[in-house]
Amino acid sequence: MALYTRKGDNGTTGTFGCDQRMSKSSAVAEALGSLDEINSFLGVCKTSEKAGDPYLEGQTFADMLSWVQQQIFIVQAHIAGSEKVIDQEKVKHMEHVIDITEKELPAIKSFFVSGGTSLAAQLDFARTLARRAERRVVAVSEEGTVKVDATILTFLNRLSSLLYSMTRLYNLKSGITETPPSYK
Repeated sequence: MALYTRKGDNGTTGTFGCDQRMSKSSAVAEALGSLDEINSFLGVCKTSEKAGDPYLEGQTFADMLSWVQQQIFIVQAHIAGSEKVIDQEKVKHMEHVIDITEKELPAIKSFFVSGGTSLAAQLDFARTLARRAERRVVAVSEEGTVKVDATILTFLNRLSSLLYSMTRLYNLKSGITETPPSYK
């Protein structure tokens, strides 16, 4: 397969295995692009020097991020028209990881300023990308172009929570104190 086809030169794109074309500015194209963006940035996060550190139940941060990336491919296939879906067990797995992570963390009393360690800052940025991807998929669902499975929406909502918990845990394990905004 060639890296370029010239088919998109007129502002349209297609999905893998589909002959239909759509505008590159369509809700579906926006959602797919946002999902691609978060997936690519998770690749940056997992290659961080510290991503191999132990995380949870024998997994490393990189292991968890690799698992999430695989699930995002399923979400992308679903938005592109495939019948692939995220099953409820995968959502439960994410919730389990979030719950266990939260048990190690101090209670949230305020927002906090992103930063601390490089990996934590990257994970927090990934959280914002996940939220944008979620908004784009919700737009597709509301538009009705694609019937978006409810578990896909739940998965995307949990993804930002997972990344937030990972951000906080990594900073905690690194001895970084969360800094609330001063609002000054």
